[in-house]
Amino acid sequence: MTRPRIRVAAYVIRQSAVPELLVFDHVGMPQAGTQIPAGGVRPGEQLEQAVLREVAEETGLLTASVVRHIAAEDKPHPDTHQPRRTTYFHLHAPATTADAWHHTVHGDGDDTGLTFACRFLPLPLTRPLADAQDAWLGHIDPRWTTATDTPQ
Repeated sequence: MTRPRIRVAAYVIRQSAVPELLVFDHVGMPQAGTQIPAGGVRPGEQLEQAVLREVAEETGLLTASVVRHIAAEDKPHPDTHQPRRTTYFHLHAPATTADAWHHTVHGDGDDTGLTFACRFLPLPLTRPLADAQDAWLGHIDPRWTTATDTPQ
C-alpha cells in the first residue's frame, strides 16, 4: 500500500464586520478554482510549522497565528488519485490585514513562480472551494458550513 502524502491546509480567519476566510485564485488559471493555502509537509517539519510556512509561501502573509487543529482528512488527490492525508488548521489573521493582494509564490514546490490573487471572503461561503476544501469550516463554527457541504 502506498503511504499517503502528508499535507496541511489553513483556514485563515480575519474578524471584520463579519468573519472572513482567506482564499486565493491562480492568476491566469481559472480552472484551478478558489482555494485556501495548503501543501506538503517537509520531512521532520511539525504540522503547525508547515501550515504557517504554506500560508507565507502561497499568500505572503506573515502575521497569521495558529488557533487550533480542526481535522485530518484522508482523501486522494483529485487528479492523480494518489493517497494523501490533509490536516486542517484554524488560523487567525489580524483585522488590519489587507482586503486583497497579489502574491508570487516563493519556495521549492510546484507552485513556485505562480501568482495568486489573495482576498478575504465573508463567512459562510456562498460557493464551495476547489476540491471541497471548505468541508471542515463548520467544525470551527456551525454557521460557517457551506450550503452545499455534505456531512462529514
